[in-house]
Amino acid sequence: MSNIEKVKQLRKSTGAGFKDCNAALKESSGDLDKAAEILRVKGIAKASKKMSRSATEGVVVVSGDEKKMSLIEVNCETDFVAKNDDFIDFVKELSDLNNKCSSDIDQLKQATMKNNKSVDESLVALIAKIGEKITIGRSKTLNAENSRNFSYQHSVIKDNVSKLVVILSLKTNDKSEKLDLFGKQLSMHIAASNPIALNPSEINQDIIKKETDLIAEELKNSGKPDEIVKKISVGKINKFKDENSLITQDWVMDPKMKVKDVLKNLQLQDLSINEFVRLKIGE
Repeated sequence: MSNIEKVKQLRKSTGAGFKDCNAALKESSGDLDKAAEILRVKGIAKASKKMSRSATEGVVVVSGDEKKMSLIEVNCETDFVAKNDDFIDFVKELSDLNNKCSSDIDQLKQATMKNNKSVDESLVALIAKIGEKITIGRSKTLNAENSRNFSYQHSVIKDNVSKLVVILSLKTNDKSEKLDLFGKQLSMHIAASNPIALNPSEINQDIIKKETDLIAEELKNSGKPDEIVKKISVGKINKFKDENSLITQDWVMDPKMKVKDVLKNLQLQDLSINEFVRLKIGE
């Protein structure tokens, strides 16, 4: 086998560039197995050097169906790489595996990909090939009984790969077109309105405290009596809770209604919102 044929074979099996493959073959005196091991070690070294850099771009990928659905965030350094074919192929396969692993990241990293390498090994090889830091970020799986899942994607790059994804679980056994439309519209509402909790009572207390402190600072020099200031503060906090809780938000399709009103008006027995997840790159 000629050297150029060995380089081609090594590139195909490792995904490394021409120069790296040629150098590895020279170092291994033409032994393909040794050259592949050299590239693997060098790939780890390259990847390690890049991991100290910032990765704020990337994609969110969704996989699954109405019974079990998952999303996963994969970060990189530039938007250019987020649209790279090798990167897209990797994240799509990763997303399918993530759905099978129910977003157990430790299990996912050890899962075997189509190249017969683990996710961890494949990630190192991809970093070495592309030349950017790539990390696996947030992930979530929705898999509730007697429920249906819905999704919405914004800024789609390709297929199920985009910059913003919403997945939503509705507790229901209904199969009507009315339910399908509501699931789609509610997913779009979540994407646009970015609620931080399902109900006001579920908002993290640290967030409430931070907002309370901001309101107190705003009213500190108002000159109003303490009792009035207290009433204003309570009103502002309640408004903040309502505006940031899905069930009490104004419905984007008709702001005169709340989400809870739309839910009630559907008149579908035992319909309720289980859970939702909204992931956007950069947030």
